Amino acid sequence: MKMRMILFLILLCFSVTRTFALDLVEINSTLGDAFESFIDPNEGQTSFRSMNIPMGGRVESMGTAFTGLCDDISFFDYNPAASSVLEQSEVAVFHNAWIADSAMECLTATRRNGNFGYGGQIKCFYVPFTEYNLFGEKLTGSYYSETSAAFNLSYNFLSGYSFKGIALGLNTKIAWRSIPDYTDNKTDEIISGSGLEQSALAFMADAGMIMSFNLLKHFVDRNPNFRIGLAFNNLGAAITGFGNQIKLDDPLSTRASLGISYRPFSRFLLSLEFRQPLNLQDFASSGKFSAGSGFEIKITDGFAFEMGFLLQGANPRFSMGSEFDVMGLKMDVCYTFDLTSSSNPVNHISLSAKMKFGDRGRKAALQVVDEIYIEGLRLYANGEYTEAILKWNDAIKAAKEYPLNIKYEPAIIARNQAITFNRNMQALQNVQNLIEE
Repeated sequence: MKMRMILFLILLCFSVTRTFALDLVEINSTLGDAFESFIDPNEGQTSFRSMNIPMGGRVESMGTAFTGLCDDISFFDYNPAASSVLEQSEVAVFHNAWIADSAMECLTATRRNGNFGYGGQIKCFYVPFTEYNLFGEKLTGSYYSETSAAFNLSYNFLSGYSFKGIALGLNTKIAWRSIPDYTDNKTDEIISGSGLEQSALAFMADAGMIMSFNLLKHFVDRNPNFRIGLAFNNLGAAITGFGNQIKLDDPLSTRASLGISYRPFSRFLLSLEFRQPLNLQDFASSGKFSAGSGFEIKITDGFAFEMGFLLQGANPRFSMGSEFDVMGLKMDVCYTFDLTSSSNPVNHISLSAKMKFGDRGRKAALQVVDEIYIEGLRLYANGEYTEAILKWNDAIKAAKEYPLNIKYEPAIIARNQAITFNRNMQALQNVQNLIEE
């Protein structure tokens, strides 16, 4: 029954998406004119631009506004600080059928131990490369590709019960741009090593910060409902000219991003993001800013609907998708309508599958701490103040140990108030004794 409901919701989602996309086709030219002032004269001057292509799935469904959200394994390309605040360890695969027969494939894994998070990612962007001569005869057939590997480390500082801490993270990345050999225009023969001379090797790093806390929260939940994220992505340089003279390649697709996410209600999530491209070789040639937004509605515990908007250059991009549970897997399906590609209502589909491997005992440990704290409240209510203080000390100590490593404010506040109350009662008793004497 549950599976039938999920399938029905998926079909409904894509029916709405298709109708929405067809309506957008009709206003294509109008939107193009409206965003003409956002045309970026510096667009296309950077290399390894595949680093800015989303892996797909949920993050793309929400307009790629993810720097201030990063609540699942998709954080890798947006904010490296997130691995230390994820609820569970995760492994995921992504497929993004991009434009012009190109595609992005990605394999990612992450794990969290207490306030320490780490992970790894391998992804590859590729597009067919076919060369023809003047007579239309096929000479070569291969792929242009950009492949990267990344390793992530992060740590959540000042983690507590109410204020969830400030997470800082770093990705170190290496990427390879592979260009196939091409032919001589005169002889139609493949020039050995010609592709290698234009291939490139890049060394990059990402740095990020996430701060999580509660703001105007009107529902009961352990997780914070507000996050702020700041990240710098693709900081580094690339070299090219292998087989000839090695030289510095074009600047990388570096960017700075600021994002927020807010959950005003338990089943509604809003995310906003602002990005600024950075040309590290010539700051004056940096591209124009871009902005994204997205929202998610959790319809059932196993099904959520997302929608997003991304403005990058003169390109208004709309996206729609859904996330659902299938036999322990979280599946994401996204459709993106991109006015710079084509008006085909099924031109851009992305998929992801995520598997969670538990929280390494954090939830169970927190439940134990809660029980100790509640026992302290019971003792205090019965007038056993000293015993209550000892219980709360036990709760504070247990919360500081692995796997929680948090500051348990409820017990700290209760203990301090009980100690103050005891002191006041003792002072009052001393005054009464003096009066009686």
